[in-house]
Amino acid sequence: MPKTFPLRRAGALLLLLACLLPGRAEEVEVSASSAILMDMDSGRVLYERNAGARMLIASTTKILTALVAIRDGNLSDTVKVSREAAYTEGSSMYLKEGEELTLETLLYGLLLCSGNDAAVAVAEHVGGSVKGFVKRMNETAAELGMEDSSFANPNGLDDEAHYSTAYDMALLARAAMGNETLVRIASTRTVSIGGRTMTNHNKLLSYVDGCLGLKTGYTRAAGRTLVSCAERNGQRLIAVTLQDGNDWADHQSLYDYGFSAYPAKRMAQLGHELAEEKGSPLIAADSFAWPLAQGETLETNLELDRELTAPLRAGTRVGEAVFSLNGKEVGRVDLLVGRDISPPAAQEAAAPDSGSWKPEVETAMTVLRKYR
Repeated sequence: MPKTFPLRRAGALLLLLACLLPGRAEEVEVSASSAILMDMDSGRVLYERNAGARMLIASTTKILTALVAIRDGNLSDTVKVSREAAYTEGSSMYLKEGEELTLETLLYGLLLCSGNDAAVAVAEHVGGSVKGFVKRMNETAAELGMEDSSFANPNGLDDEAHYSTAYDMALLARAAMGNETLVRIASTRTVSIGGRTMTNHNKLLSYVDGCLGLKTGYTRAAGRTLVSCAERNGQRLIAVTLQDGNDWADHQSLYDYGFSAYPAKRMAQLGHELAEEKGSPLIAADSFAWPLAQGETLETNLELDRELTAPLRAGTRVGEAVFSLNGKEVGRVDLLVGRDISPPAAQEAAAPDSGSWKPEVETAMTVLRKYR
């Protein structure tokens, strides 16, 4: 059964969603009790339905289990399966007591087969015990800003102290998608390792164009839960549905809506000229894009920390480009001067065979190397 926020916390989340959420979210509907669609890179919420409700999350828990294991463990470690792990109830990769596998193999069993037995084996090895590992899970959740989540086990079996929200699970998915090892495993459809052939339960890998994977879940109390990520034209979206009997179709609908209604507008590209000031190119030290609905426009303002006067070496940070939507800042990127600015005397004295101050637009990567 869904749990609700204390009034103060619920109000804070609603305010946050109001700031992030565009005004056209009513154009898509889902069957889920709780759902969210988020642009991964910007964090902008494109759709939400009861996204702050505390819910049981079932095996989508294993996204956090995998993230902690990859960060804190060694994929090549050999793990000996305990009796407790082998006899864990629920979905399984069919481990046997005393069996030895690498941590990486267990992670495939965790994310593809949704093995509860794999979750316990991973937790015991990486955390020293299930209790110790769960402590790390909660610490990691706090670091990610998952303020309305609590974890009591590594597999997602029902527990009153084990819950999250669609919004928090989207934050977790953003972190998970930034981990190359986790993405590699979660996006694998079928793999054969150590005599086992494991097939991914996530049907969206076949149903949705550009699906990058993540995790399914189900218990009788939680219902069907699903966290996924998809990419089209360089834009990545994250969808989360909790207690949703029609989740495969709902995720497809959410992605079709999000990619068509809110395509990402690239405002800055790493190493490329973003603006010009007093005849000098200003180079973006990072990339920036923001999903925009029809009729929305980002404003760009330059905030320079210094005058572009000689002497000034290419690659010097001179300020920031600030991007705003409806008067509210949504991001900023450092600006680097793209050419040497030399004193007039140095320009005149510079000969073709000398002249260290000879003005010359450098390659973008040269400028960035100087900056970094």
